[in-house]
Amino acid sequence: MRRRQVLVGATGAALAASAGCLGSSGTSGDAGGGADDALAVVETLDARGSSTGEQRVPVSGTPTLVDLFATWCAPCRAQMDELVPVHQTYADRVAFLSVTNERFGGGLSAADVREWWREHDGNWTVGHDPDSVLMRELQAGGLPFTALFDASGEVVWTHRGVASESTVRSEVESVL
Repeated sequence: MRRRQVLVGATGAALAASAGCLGSSGTSGDAGGGADDALAVVETLDARGSSTGEQRVPVSGTPTLVDLFATWCAPCRAQMDELVPVHQTYADRVAFLSVTNERFGGGLSAADVREWWREHDGNWTVGHDPDSVLMRELQAGGLPFTALFDASGEVVWTHRGVASESTVRSEVESVL
C-alpha cells in the first residue's frame, strides 16, 4: 500500500496501541521519505482553517508541522497554546496539520472535534486518522506528538509531550 509502512514493526505497533498522554520529551526522528513518499493521507474536517477532504502527509514540497492530538488529552490542550503563535508567524511558509486518531461514535463526533478545535484556537488543517497510520509511521509513543518535515519530506525533528513555543519556533526556523 504505502512503501513507508515497512518501517512499522511490532514495537511501533505496540507503542501506538498503548499510547496515552505522556509528558516526556522526544528526540530527533528519522522516519519519513522523499518528496514522492507520503506517510499517509488523512481525512480532513470542516473546521476553522480546515475543510473537508484529504491531506497528504507531509505536504509535498513544503515544510510540514504535524501535531498528533486527542480531545481527551490535557497536555494536547497545552500544546495548542504553544502552536497557535507559531502558526500565526509561519503559516505562509509552513503547512500545519493537527491530526486526531480518536474514533467517532460512542459519544464522540466530528462536531465534537470541531468544537474542541474552536475552543483551543485552531486555525489550520485538522485531520482524522482513526486507524492511527501516522502514529505508527512516526513511531509516536504518546500524545501530544509533534513532527516536523523539511520541504523534501524528511522528518527532521520529533517531540513527544508538550513542546514549548520557543522550541517549535527554533525547529521551524531550521527548515526555512
